Amino acid sequence: MAGGGRAGRGSTPRARWRKSLHRVRVSMRRSAVDYFRGEGSDWLALGALLLSVPALAWGTIALPEWISPSALVLPIVLGGLFLRPASLLALYGASASALIVEALALGPYPEGPARVTPGTVLVVAAVGLTGLVIAQFRQRVGVPWRRGGTMLFDLRERIRVQSKLPRLPRGWHAEMSLRPAGGQSFSGDFVVAARTHGGQVLEAVLTDVSGKGMAAGSRALLLSGAFGGLLGSLPPHDFLPAANGYLLRQEWEEGFATSVHLVLDLESGDYELLSAGHVPGLQLSAGTGRWEEKTAEGAVLGVLEGAQFDAVKGTLRPGDVLMLFTDGLVEGPDRDLSDGMDRLTGEADRYVASSFRGAAWHLIEAVAKDVRDDRALLLISRDGKSGG
Repeated sequence: MAGGGRAGRGSTPRARWRKSLHRVRVSMRRSAVDYFRGEGSDWLALGALLLSVPALAWGTIALPEWISPSALVLPIVLGGLFLRPASLLALYGASASALIVEALALGPYPEGPARVTPGTVLVVAAVGLTGLVIAQFRQRVGVPWRRGGTMLFDLRERIRVQSKLPRLPRGWHAEMSLRPAGGQSFSGDFVVAARTHGGQVLEAVLTDVSGKGMAAGSRALLLSGAFGGLLGSLPPHDFLPAANGYLLRQEWEEGFATSVHLVLDLESGDYELLSAGHVPGLQLSAGTGRWEEKTAEGAVLGVLEGAQFDAVKGTLRPGDVLMLFTDGLVEGPDRDLSDGMDRLTGEADRYVASSFRGAAWHLIEAVAKDVRDDRALLLISRDGKSGG
């Protein structure tokens, strides 16, 4: 009896209506989620745009001084951004029909203003063709317009997060600044860094991928993830050989990169630099006030199988500074490497009194502000008041 009572209550008109309403609500929510993910049907957007076409046609006929026949480009532009190519054709058919209706209702264009002129038809057709090209490109790439910007923003932020330097113990300071070519958001230069060996050692890798700007951004994103996984997982002297093998396996047409790997003992200040065709580093000695080039030997990554990478050693004493950078900062069509490094050290001398806090950004602005190449600068200093 109890079971029959529950069944009876569940079959009442109100209960059936509530179940139907729940199913409709769930279906609409799923459709909305799929749509904004770019996975669902675009029928909702198509329906809204199709309804806007007769509304605009009516407005053009009723209020020609306020609504021009060329207003039909508005749903066409939105359709190019939101609809699939097949749905666009239906919207274009509706827009063409609306133009015909407007032309018949308003009369021949020589008789007065606010008529459907050949120029109006050409404008609407040109906008429609542009929208169709955009829609076909989106469909081929597989990234909806409404998600494409978010995806690019996410990729840019991933590179920035991977380039974040770890916090160093008291007495040490590190900072990095990056400037993509042409003011773009993506760069072929990147840094990956980690504290290894129980936090006693800082390992940092500065890499310059072939190309510049967005052309190199995708390769930089892939390599920064791979290099970040290798860093600390291998002995320091095995990192660059492993990175070289990784690039060789990619078989990119323009797949080489230069890189410099710093291995710094945060207790003693002793370090090693291993280079893969990278420009030399610069060390400032607090005792002498002079800059010294730190040049390590090694082949460019992704070119020679079994390449060897020889290290150069040094020590950062209290007050010393080490700068690592990419060639875009010191080389250019109008200057060679030695001139660029002289200019960099001359500007860097101004920041000795401030212990180089905030110097990385200012140095790039002063030395290579308008250079059309990616520029990166990694700066590590040891507090002059540190005891050792």
